[in-house]
Amino acid sequence: MLCVRAWRSVSPLSRGGHSTLWKRTQSCTAAARLDLSGIYPPIATPFTAKEDVDYQKLKENLQKYAKIPFKGLVVQGSNGEYPYLTEEERVEVVRTVRCSLPADKLVMAGSGCESTRATVQLTEKMAAAGADAVLVVTPCFYKGKMDSRALIQHFTKVADSSPVPVVLYSVPANTGLELPLDAVVHLSQHPNILGLKDSGGDITRIGLIVHKTKSQDFQVLAGSAGFLMAAYCVGAVGGVCALANVLGGELCELERLCVSGRWEEARVLQQRLIEPNAAVTRGLGVPALKQAMEWFGFHGGACRSPLQPLKEAETQQLRRNFASNGWL
Repeated sequence: MLCVRAWRSVSPLSRGGHSTLWKRTQSCTAAARLDLSGIYPPIATPFTAKEDVDYQKLKENLQKYAKIPFKGLVVQGSNGEYPYLTEEERVEVVRTVRCSLPADKLVMAGSGCESTRATVQLTEKMAAAGADAVLVVTPCFYKGKMDSRALIQHFTKVADSSPVPVVLYSVPANTGLELPLDAVVHLSQHPNILGLKDSGGDITRIGLIVHKTKSQDFQVLAGSAGFLMAAYCVGAVGGVCALANVLGGELCELERLCVSGRWEEARVLQQRLIEPNAAVTRGLGVPALKQAMEWFGFHGGACRSPLQPLKEAETQQLRRNFASNGWL
């Protein structure tokens, strides 16, 4: 029988910036806490020629992903072009994925919005659509004011009201804002905050987060395939990796090698993944990921405007990044 944390708020956030304190007790329950360990592709959103969501092609991708030993899928993350979808589209994509995916695969849905109120409301809709957990990105439009105090209050309110567990999401390459370490440690005490997806790539930071939250049931996921092995070395439990949309089996194999301690084999495989991963993330972004998906038998297609397709030289470079590492 597993134990989960029960809590009550001791004092609210004060204007002086003092954090909410949680008094925790241990209460045993038959319900197991959600285990996040494993590999998740943050799936792309296919579009028609008119830039409508192509649900048929999405379902065809899902049929193929169901055959790969993923722990689950991240839906409406950065690679799903969520900022370009309406709220209704975001929810319907999650509903489609949940209805099409085997029940044993987790669905982690991106529900982050700029305001706390909107995030709370969308989180409830994602849960109703079938999400097992929500991935909540840091609000960033007013990034200069998004200090630890503001972010702790934001995520606490979301987690307080969420019907499903919350996973924090720090992606400074897109938001220009890294979720501060002290905020992560504080939020790790909340019983409805399960963990963190950290896409920053700072292994020292990931290791320190694991260390400082080791007394909590807090799970850290690497946010990219480029540092997946290193993240496992310092205590991460899995990864949300854009490259898994293309090389899903290979990412799951890297996970298996790391978990079983076969580090030499893991190192060789990890090195072959670094260049193609860099190309479909920080290098050339979502248009490159979608192009690579086409090469590997998935529906990628065009992005929604204003994202543009790759130039010919970029496509050639992308192919070299995969081919030189033995993937094409």
